[in-house]
Amino acid sequence: MIEFLGEYEATVDSKGRFLLPAGFKKQLPEEAGTQFVINRGFEKCLTLYPMQSWKPIFSEISKLNDFDPKVREFRRHFLNGATQLEMDTAGRLLVPPNLKEYAGFDKDIVLVAAINKIEIWDKVKYQQLFESFSPEAFSHLAEQVMTVAKKESAETKTGN
Repeated sequence: MIEFLGEYEATVDSKGRFLLPAGFKKQLPEEAGTQFVINRGFEKCLTLYPMQSWKPIFSEISKLNDFDPKVREFRRHFLNGATQLEMDTAGRLLVPPNLKEYAGFDKDIVLVAAINKIEIWDKVKYQQLFESFSPEAFSHLAEQVMTVAKKESAETKTGN
């Protein structure tokens, strides 16, 4: 499984390409290859999945009941804009214009580890995200999320 760590700044050139930071390249296992899927994120960012991370997600989505309207709606929103990319020999990836417009970035971006994928943010929007979130609010969020995670983990272990 791929596990990314780190936060790196990059620049998008006039053709919409950016250089995948060396810090992330080093974390990619050899078998991950040079193919990725880029997609809209849940917030106003993009999500870059190494193909190795994308395939299990796509497989799970493919198994969902197509007769359920919520499933169809989810698929439309989640898969809308998903595009396969191949890193060029210089280590660059090309952002499709529609996704670049969705995320609202022109030049300066921040690539952020998100476990098995990478979020791509406009640099200013990314900075604003943290400016509007106090350490106290983060502490409260961490308590809520990790308490639920611990509870779910305990229930899984006991079979409840």
